[in-house]
Amino acid sequence: KQAEKAVHQKKEQSKTKCRKARRRHINLVAEFNRRQRKNIWLETHIWHAKRFHMVKKWGYCLGDSPTEKCYRACYRAMTNHCLLQDLSYYCCLELTGKENELLKQLARICSIDTGLTFEEACCLSGRFEGSLNLYQADRYPEDMLGPVTFIWKPRGVSENRQLWIWMHPALKQDILRELKAIFQCTEPQDIYIPEPVTTSIQEEKQMDVVLSLGKKRKKEDKEGERAVPVKKIIGDGTRDPFQSYSWISQTTGIVISDRTMEILRYRLIGPLSHSILTGTLKAASLQTV
Repeated sequence: KQAEKAVHQKKEQSKTKCRKARRRHINLVAEFNRRQRKNIWLETHIWHAKRFHMVKKWGYCLGDSPTEKCYRACYRAMTNHCLLQDLSYYCCLELTGKENELLKQLARICSIDTGLTFEEACCLSGRFEGSLNLYQADRYPEDMLGPVTFIWKPRGVSENRQLWIWMHPALKQDILRELKAIFQCTEPQDIYIPEPVTTSIQEEKQMDVVLSLGKKRKKEDKEGERAVPVKKIIGDGTRDPFQSYSWISQTTGIVISDRTMEILRYRLIGPLSHSILTGTLKAASLQTV
């Protein structure tokens, strides 16, 4: 019975359309969105999937080890050229509020005995990125949460400052819970709940385009091109897309926002990293009104 069942499934799969129909943009995007329901893909997923053994960790699909022997090439790139790593799976929490209030509460979860803090002058100006270890509030040196990196947005006209804290996805829930506790942040009244990547009805219609037969296929393809689905990454591997992503304190006005998968993060290693960045990035011309 199992053998007959397997043969029957193969016959059903063979009824799908040719590769040309499956490789159409509208069908590819719908298929990619469907496959990201459980494990989120990075922007460089397809490039890694062709060259690496993929693993599912922390709610993401990540490249673990290369399929070819490229260790010497990677070592050569790090020592002589440039090696790029995709760290977009790292989680980002954004804190917005008055600088004094932010520093007052953040001092409770770090210590000057371990090195830099959020109050370091070079980091507070926004010129450099800092790194430190976080602890539970007023519990140093016990109950360590984990290492994080942070960067301040340079001062502007407004009194409010913005602070971005980057952490490993395995540490996100504990650190987020501690930040919400020290700032006394609760969920805002008006919560924007994003729509899922593609609804089941939409997916069925899009898959019907792939599985349809005869002349109807061309007619449905033309209608589908008018509303081409967009590749969306809503939420991340550590948060359900229907959960809130922003919290505010009614007493201090501090806002905590979850910016995971909204800001891409790459790491360049090698002596030619700066020259590649200067050749790739161009300064924008400021226009004053």
